Amino acid sequence: MSLQQALSTSKSPSTKALPLGIVASSVTPFSADGSISFSQIGPHIEWLLAEGVDGLSPLGSSGEFSALEVTDRKEVLEKVLSVNQGRVPVWAGTHHYSTRTTIELSRHAEAAGADALLIVPPYYMSPTVAQTMDHYRRIKDAVSIPIILYHNITLTNVDLRTDDLAQLAKEGVIGAVKMSNAEPDRICQLLQQAPTDLGVYCGIDSVAFEGLCHGARGWISGIPSIVPRAAKQLYQAIARGDLPTARALWKPLADLMRFQFSAYSNRGPGAHWFSAMKTTLNLIGPPVGDPLAPLAPLESMYREQLIEILTRLGYQPRADAA
Repeated sequence: MSLQQALSTSKSPSTKALPLGIVASSVTPFSADGSISFSQIGPHIEWLLAEGVDGLSPLGSSGEFSALEVTDRKEVLEKVLSVNQGRVPVWAGTHHYSTRTTIELSRHAEAAGADALLIVPPYYMSPTVAQTMDHYRRIKDAVSIPIILYHNITLTNVDLRTDDLAQLAKEGVIGAVKMSNAEPDRICQLLQQAPTDLGVYCGIDSVAFEGLCHGARGWISGIPSIVPRAAKQLYQAIARGDLPTARALWKPLADLMRFQFSAYSNRGPGAHWFSAMKTTLNLIGPPVGDPLAPLAPLESMYREQLIEILTRLGYQPRADAA
């Protein structure tokens, strides 16, 4: 039995809200003055859909949610939902440090038509594990659509262990986890020990190959958001059990992953992951503008390397792209 068949016949959720496959973290386009360019959201979403994504997740880290006001976030989500028109599930990023504001954003997302909520633990103040679990419980009491817990220790300094995640799943608080942990065994542990109806998604590209081979339901991270077609080819090869093809497909994708996270890995010089993401989208898709300061466009010294990798992945970068 292939991985795809095993997933389809397992006890994992088969609802529309938690799809098998590739979920793209859509970006928020900005104009040169830093204002949201709502006119560019439509072309960006249409491009992602044409690339074959199985789901969309606006206002995650790649949506620069932390730089947006609550009203702006609501408007961006409404625009994405309007463009999508129910074609694929939409996971609305409704995270906020404040539980009260997270609930406000989550209720708005449900009323607006989102299929699920993507929520990172409260950041900056580093609440305890018990406080974080209660944060999710309060949100779940306020909404009826599934919650995907965005496990991201690096940007939150909150580490919910496998037992904590399993407990939230058993209580019905969360329906899935986006596991953004660079240690491959953490996603393996979760897949092996959590309830079988908990959806587990690879949330960082460095563990995508291992996570999908272990049976992760899907993949939502940088690569599926900037080269979705190539990411989906890898997902499908692993799902049908064709590891030789999967290994060949992973080689250029791994080069993109290492490039994208080079500044993070080097703790210094290299490409910033989000600068690389927006530059990639500007090179091969409809323009989405630059990241908001303090982030900046990808430095010119890294562009040729990025263009070479994208070309090997079958894309045709535009030489005149900003």
